[in-house]
Amino acid sequence: MPLSESWLTAEIPGPKKASLIIKPDIADAIIHRAKHPIMIVGHGIVEYDVEGLKLIDYLIELATKATIPVVVTASTNREFLNRGFSPVALMPAVDIGNRLTDPKWKGIDGKGSYDLAIFVGLPYYMEWTILSGLKHFAPALKTMTLDCVYQPNASWSFPNSTIKDWIVNLKGIVEGLGD
Repeated sequence: MPLSESWLTAEIPGPKKASLIIKPDIADAIIHRAKHPIMIVGHGIVEYDVEGLKLIDYLIELATKATIPVVVTASTNREFLNRGFSPVALMPAVDIGNRLTDPKWKGIDGKGSYDLAIFVGLPYYMEWTILSGLKHFAPALKTMTLDCVYQPNASWSFPNSTIKDWIVNLKGIVEGLGD
């Protein structure tokens, strides 16, 4: 399967597809430019353990370094709390996706619309659908997915990659945010 090919072969994303994040520096630049970002995290992050660290640990470090508020879904909240990190909200993924399309929503923090939504750990088909909705109904919002599979409906996405390569890229993003 090519690096920028969707995993949902029956779904056609349309002519506008995600730009590839081929280097961690690209994601760092996007995150640095964002004035009001948010990260939406699903339960898939607790499944991966590489070199003694879970994906959730990288995401906590990323959110802390870049001061990105984190919205968690499902049972993910407990995993964050067990690590001493308090997400700003616990909300169903579809609900946060719907709120992000509302131009009148002032955000969880009351500071207005978000300009960057970072998604990670949601089931592929759910993330695909949410990102499709945001692409069509929240055109001012830029989206990024940090999963190891290509999401064509995002603004930026990692290409399809191995778990090992994915973790190397996430480490690079976290290290680059310290600059």
